[in-house]
Amino acid sequence: MAAKLKTAVLGASGYSGMELIRLLTRHSRLDTPLLLRRSAESQSSRQEGELLAELPWNGNGHSGARITPFSWAALKSHDVKVLFLATPPEVSRELVPEARVRGLRVVDLSGAWRLKQAEHRKVYGFRDADADIAAQLDAAAVYGLPELRGRDISVADLVANPGCYATSVILALAPLLSADIVRRDYGIVSDSKSGVSGAGKEPSARTHFVSVADNFSAYSVFGHRHTGEIVEQLRLGSHELIFTPHLLPIPRGILSTIYVHLKDEMTAQHIDDCLRGFYRGKRWVRVFPAANLPQIQNSIYSNYCDIGFSLAPDGKRLVLVSCLDNLLKGAAGQAVQNMNLMCGWDEGEGLN
Repeated sequence: MAAKLKTAVLGASGYSGMELIRLLTRHSRLDTPLLLRRSAESQSSRQEGELLAELPWNGNGHSGARITPFSWAALKSHDVKVLFLATPPEVSRELVPEARVRGLRVVDLSGAWRLKQAEHRKVYGFRDADADIAAQLDAAAVYGLPELRGRDISVADLVANPGCYATSVILALAPLLSADIVRRDYGIVSDSKSGVSGAGKEPSARTHFVSVADNFSAYSVFGHRHTGEIVEQLRLGSHELIFTPHLLPIPRGILSTIYVHLKDEMTAQHIDDCLRGFYRGKRWVRVFPAANLPQIQNSIYSNYCDIGFSLAPDGKRLVLVSCLDNLLKGAAGQAVQNMNLMCGWDEGEGLN
């Protein structure tokens, strides 16, 4: 029997980290993952060796898992081969250079290595200890959207897991832009809405119950970190996209409503053929029939991205709707999908 792959998760107590652990612990090809926390986390609230009794294991029987402080020695002693980083981008930016020197393959769930262009990366304000090494890793990192970058992911040692909003928008638009049927000069507008878990587990005034309940709000207009990902991956000019995120008063899920103009008059069958042809054989994208628009409830708790559309009577104005679970296809599920590709396994391992 082949030895099981040893993995580790740093940032195990965050929302994405918890979902990731749930998926890894039931993956038939993996040993029990090593769960790690940063030493900077509050000792009063998270003691060494603390039981993860409060984590939602959904009845899978893993509530006795322990979380331990991060160290390179711990990774080596456990013979870890793949390291998942569910950490803030500045932490991932600091750790990945050393991880690569030590021969670890990395799937990073933060935005630390997603962006190739410095003008987009500056939104994070990184201060790299070694700018030359950081530049080499920026160039080597593969953007981990399997439906678009599967071949590159399969040979990558550093995969930058996409952002949740970015995944929903890129997957909806990629087929149309690839077919060159969009009037880019007319501009593309994406109104995207996310559940509160998309803001992370750290509490803030914006995510407090009193602020979120019975409310709906836009934020980070013309300044959201995922904008750079979207325009880079779709090869758009920054002036060709308006992306506005909104906070929904629900725990999880993303719905992006995207408005485009088409170059020529088209039929619904043309659009349907374009979407289905592009995603033929891609199991985690589901294309809905014309005018049958997906809803958040269709995709939450799954690794699917659901895409639907409605075409105006003039055949030249199109609305796309894209839905996914921000913690699964938008984070942990996609991370496992990427690991499967890196290891040469079926993309559905541990996700079905």
